[in-house]
This record gives sequence, structure tokens and C-alpha cells, in this order.
Amino acid sequence: MLPLATSLLFSGVSAQESPETWYDEGQATVARNLALRASSNGMARNVILFVGDGMGISTVTAARILDGQLRGETGEENALSFENFPNVALSKTYNTNQQIADSAGTMTAMSTGIKTKAGVISVNQNVIRGDCGSQAGNHLLTFLERAEMRGLATGVVTTARITHATPAANYAHSMERNYEDDGDSDMVVNAGGCPDIARQLIEFTANNPDSDGIEVAMGGGRRSFIPQSMADPVHGRNGARADGRDLTAEWTAAAANSHFVWNRDQFNAIDPADTDHLLGLFEPSHMQYDHDRPVDEAGEPSLSEMTAKAIDILSRNENGYFLQVESGRIDHAHHAINPQRALLDTIELSRAVSTTLEKVDLSDTLIIVTADHSHVFTIAGYATRGNPILGKSVGNENNGEPRSTPSLAADDLPYTTLGYTNGPGFHFLPGANTADAITREEINFSRRADLSDIDTTHPGFHSEVTVPMGAETHGGEDVAIYAIGPGSDLVRGVMEQNVIFHVMMEASQLEER
Repeated sequence: MLPLATSLLFSGVSAQESPETWYDEGQATVARNLALRASSNGMARNVILFVGDGMGISTVTAARILDGQLRGETGEENALSFENFPNVALSKTYNTNQQIADSAGTMTAMSTGIKTKAGVISVNQNVIRGDCGSQAGNHLLTFLERAEMRGLATGVVTTARITHATPAANYAHSMERNYEDDGDSDMVVNAGGCPDIARQLIEFTANNPDSDGIEVAMGGGRRSFIPQSMADPVHGRNGARADGRDLTAEWTAAAANSHFVWNRDQFNAIDPADTDHLLGLFEPSHMQYDHDRPVDEAGEPSLSEMTAKAIDILSRNENGYFLQVESGRIDHAHHAINPQRALLDTIELSRAVSTTLEKVDLSDTLIIVTADHSHVFTIAGYATRGNPILGKSVGNENNGEPRSTPSLAADDLPYTTLGYTNGPGFHFLPGANTADAITREEINFSRRADLSDIDTTHPGFHSEVTVPMGAETHGGEDVAIYAIGPGSDLVRGVMEQNVIFHVMMEASQLEER
């Protein structure tokens, strides 16, 4: 349970705030942004693209508040690390065949500069989803592939499976996002000879002869890289591969100074100075939510730690590097209507960006932070200033002072500030150690629950919804893009999502290298 002090509820406005301080802070912000203008000039030798999967604007706002409240502040005045970037725009996320997008199509747009269908990875909209034969001639060259061709070091880091849609769109081409390994016989038949995504990661150099291979790949998804005859080193369950190949062994054998790690101790033992290629697979499936990571059986590095290690390895390349970092489990916690874990993973993404800012030179490094899509996640009611963002909504009296009890809806029941338009409905699972436990519960068709005696700040709390569904869905509104460094001034206005690729291309002058 989070240590949200009840005193926050009635803490009111900070004593440091006044009409004068609001004016002075606004003036100081403009001055800081003017000083940052110079960093937009020149060429981006390095490009780092952060993607918060499902990190819509309401998620950023709620995480900002929670981050401040965890430090004992009221929260609303706080800013996440990337919110201080000088250039901000909105991204239109729709796929070519869907009004409300999925991650495969959105990341393809960002990685190739071309929008495509939902469910397909780095192939264009002419493919038929699930039909291998339709892939011929429809592959799209990714920014990572282009960077490799120009001699840059490249890396992909995620808290989801490394074969999941967002990371895979950097290095793989697939007519089906779910074709992560060859263990599903029906999918293999339908694939008709197309290689699975895990195999494409390991065979990247063979498929890209002008490349020396991806230098860093870290995340979850270990099961897709080991054969069905091999037990997982932690959980004992066998791998998923039907072809009998141990792709982790193939990674380490492919080049000198190549390493494979699967736990925190092994990760910590990696010396970037003598590591040319690093594969880290820390779970059979997705990595733990940041809330649950400290109690992981084998131990996992945080997103910040993986990002720092990746930069240390990649920055040894004198030509520069491209790194794509995904906080993948924001999305999963939202699907499970578990706002606490979604917000804590967003805060960890902010820490990863802070870590990056400490390690790079902004005069030659472009950093972009964005989301692939949003979620139907809302911040509602008229809660008083400093009200715990995970708590029940407590409003103000007519005189502007906070009430002493939660606000009541028309049905005389209290409600939370945070909620969802759709999803499985309210559940309280105090014994669960993951948000995903809700998938084992029945859909709650009851429109309202009496939350009077429910601790809504507990990690086992799953929010109320308006429309009952098996899982909460993505949202279709625009998401934010935050940018700093050379070329970041190209991020402005309302942009099609695929323009992010073209910003990276122009900023890095990749075609001219």
C-alpha cells in the first residue's frame, strides 16, 4: 500500500504560492525555454525514443500528481522529468484501418514513417493480417535498420516481452503481431514460412548484411527464445519454441563479447566496457510491474537501470546510436483497470528519462518521449487541492475550503477521482501480487459499488467502470510528444504519428551519413 499521508487531503495551497510567485515562475519558465533553444541546433548524433505504452495525457497528469504526493506535496504543481522539455506537440494515433489504434500499427508509424493497419508490424497497409504470402514487397525499412546500415549502435529496451508489438516494430517485419514464436501450430501453418518475431531478432544480422547486429535487447519474453524441451531457469515451465532452437545460445555464439542474462545479479555483473552485444530476458513473459519488481523471485533491473546500461554500451560507438525504450506495462495495468500500477510505471519511465538526461550531452542527442495510444482513463469530479489522486473524491464547501467527507454521487455513494469508461468493473483483490490477477475474475456487471469502506489506494483496488467489458480498451484521443535536443523544434502543433520518424531522420541527418 502506498504511504499517502491523510494530511495531504487538507493540506491546501503551498505557503510559497502567491500571485507574485505564479507570475515569477511563469517568467522563469520562459527564460529556461529560451536558454534551451540553442540545443535544438546542430545534428543529433544520438537519438533516444521513449514510448510509454498507453500513456495518454490523463495518465501523465495523474502520475505527475501521484509522484508529487509520494514526496509529501499536494501534487498538482509537480512535473515529470519530460514535462520540462521545451518542445511539445500532439500526435494523431489512428491506424489506417482503425479509428482507435493498437500498438503494432502505431509503433510501425513511429519506426518507419508510414502508417499501417492494426495488428501488423513494420509492413504496409497492403498486407492481409495473418497472411504470410501478402508480405512480399510490403516490408518497411525501420529507423533502427537504417541506423545499423549507417554504422550506428542500436538498442531496444522494454518492460514488456521483447517480441511484443512496440519493441518488435524496430527490428521485425510480421503480418501478425502475435506471431512471437513458432510454438502455436495453427499460427505456424498460417504463417506459411514467414519467420517468427523472436527468430527475426536473433537473425537480424543475417537479414541485414550491412549491419553488425543489434547491440542491446532487454525485456521479458524468455519463453519465445528457448525450446519446448528446455525448462525455464526460474519458473520451471518449458520454453515455447517448437523448432528446438535455443536462440539465447545462438545470440552469444554469433559474435565476440556477446552476453545473455536473465536475472538482476547477472545484469549487474555486465561490464559495458567489454560488452558488444547484450541480450537480457528477465521473465518468461512480461517483466514485473514496477510496484511488484522488488519481490521478484530472480530479481529484475528497473527500466531506469536497463536504460542506463544500454546507453553505456551504445555510447562506445563513435558514430552514435539509436535507442528505443518502452515502458510497456502502463498499458497492461490500464487494461486491468488498476490505476496505481499504471501510474507507478509511468513514474518509473520519468525516472528513466531523468537518468538519461544525466548521462547524455543534449548538444548532440535528440530525446523524444511519447505514447503509442491512450486509454479510456479519466480524472473526474471536483476534488480539493491535494486530495489523494488514488483516493475517493473530496470536494470543497461553498466557501472554497475542503469538506471533511467524500463527495457523493446521485446514488448517494462515494466515488474515486480516477476511473475508466469501460473494463471488467470494480474488484478488490488485496492478496494479488499483480494487476493481471483480474483476468481470472468474472466481469462485474454492477454499475456501482459502495466504496465507503474500501481502501482505494490499495494496490489490489481495480476501478469502477461505466461499460462492463472483459478488458479495458485503448482510447482514441491524441497523445503528447515531448522533445529536447537537436531537431526537437520540429516537434510542434498537431502531428500525424508517423511524422516522429521523419523528425528523427531530419535531426540525425541519417541519410547523409
